[in-house]
Amino acid sequence: MCAPKVSNHRTREMAENRERTGHVLVWEQAEMATDEGIMPPKKFGSRHYIVFMLFLGMANAYVMRTNMSVAIVAMVNQTAIEKENELLDDECPDTDYGDDNKDDDQDGEFIWSTSMQGYILSSFFYGYVITQIPFGLLAKRYGAMRFLGWGMLINSVFAFVVPVAARQGGAGWLIAVRFIQGLGEGPIVPCTHAMLAKWIPPNERSRVGSIVYSGAQFGTVISMPLSGLLADHGFDGGWPSIFYVFGIIGTVWSIAFLLTCHEDPVSHPSIREDEKKYIQQSLWGNASVHIPPIPWMNIAKSLPFYAILLAHLGQNYGYETLMTELPTYMKQVLRFSIKTNGVLSALPYLAMWLFSIVVGWVADWMLTSGRFNHTWTRKISNSIGQYGPAIALIVASYTGCSRALTVAILTIGVGLNGGIYAGFKINHLDITPRYAGVLMAFTNCSANLAGLLAPIAAGNIIEGKPTIAQWRIVFVIAACVYLFTATFYNVFASGARQFWDDPANDEPQKPSIEAPNGDAPNGNGTTTATLTHRTVNEQQS
Repeated sequence: MCAPKVSNHRTREMAENRERTGHVLVWEQAEMATDEGIMPPKKFGSRHYIVFMLFLGMANAYVMRTNMSVAIVAMVNQTAIEKENELLDDECPDTDYGDDNKDDDQDGEFIWSTSMQGYILSSFFYGYVITQIPFGLLAKRYGAMRFLGWGMLINSVFAFVVPVAARQGGAGWLIAVRFIQGLGEGPIVPCTHAMLAKWIPPNERSRVGSIVYSGAQFGTVISMPLSGLLADHGFDGGWPSIFYVFGIIGTVWSIAFLLTCHEDPVSHPSIREDEKKYIQQSLWGNASVHIPPIPWMNIAKSLPFYAILLAHLGQNYGYETLMTELPTYMKQVLRFSIKTNGVLSALPYLAMWLFSIVVGWVADWMLTSGRFNHTWTRKISNSIGQYGPAIALIVASYTGCSRALTVAILTIGVGLNGGIYAGFKINHLDITPRYAGVLMAFTNCSANLAGLLAPIAAGNIIEGKPTIAQWRIVFVIAACVYLFTATFYNVFASGARQFWDDPANDEPQKPSIEAPNGDAPNGNGTTTATLTHRTVNEQQS
């Protein structure tokens, strides 16, 4: 892409900015890349390896999160539980396929009521939510890589304890272990965001963000059928093998991540020089410069931040409705459950995974082509990701007794939802690369809490009367949440770096005295000598 012409006054201003601060402004990146000949290295580089490991980490996290929902079916003695009378709607005819009778024949080891099973399944979630913001703040101060690696190692190691806790301590100990696993997984999203901010140039963020966060769907696609297979044919009674196998995989990944990945390009000992220069100059030096205190007041008054926050809230509410309530609707009203078919249950996740990667590549093409800026690219991608599911929910509420059509709409709606990864999900990195992890911690924590409202609202609306008309209310409410939050995002979102994250406005750092035994480390895992050396080089160039 050809860089626009720059006036002599603008050229002098850019030079003065670089000479004064050692930083390159984000809106100067196109001119800088052309003037200095800095182009993206073509070879597989260190940043690509980081992306690959973060993708596997995200997949690992969602495997750990979802495997209990499959395992608990095999753990519980279904025939020993006094079942409540299940309410079914008689508007649709019976079907001779897709029922859940085979689940009733399974006799597991534990006699846990439905409510107790709910406590067990939700215990992981509560541990996960309460660590979002603390780890986001800690990652900003001390670096993200080790928190992510050690957190996932704790999550994986405690997976080995799940069978022992259930058999020796019962439901109480199992809830405690799952809660600890949730605590360990807390850093995954904010720390991943923080690392992407340090490693990925702006024009690569759409596809990279989509690839990394689509690991959630990939992990779910892998976890559901494999967990079912292990529950039926695994060792030590079947269901324990789910936690042993995935525990081993998670432990291996965590150790490999801690040993082979690095916080940023500056601290990487073997990164190619051309790739390091490309990343540093593209990122305005944010991977290694001093990061000042978080500008809380400016963030609190930032409409682009609230646009991301509301989009995230709407996403989690709508997604929980799509993935949690539609299967219930199909069972209560349509007398058909996709949970009995491994292919159908994984199909929506597979569609979302594939579509999110496609949208990510298209979004980066939109940016590099010069036809769209970051703001329009994010808004278009997010519109696909949230308006699409909203329409699908409304249509699904009017499909009547058509089972095949409902499954198709579910798959299309969840598939289109993949557009969010090139939309609001990566938008934190655009508006504030240096504080992206902190902002993601706040929005992700809030959004997960909002996701709890979906089953609560649905339960209250359909309680005692699971008719098509009542379910239509559930779907329309979720669609309206999608529509409102997506529209708010389209009005107030921005893809431009905000003024309160402008290194040119930072207060000058006081020169540090080098430690006798070498470089004095700063809070970002880099050294004062490294920073001084880099600043001098930039001033000379």
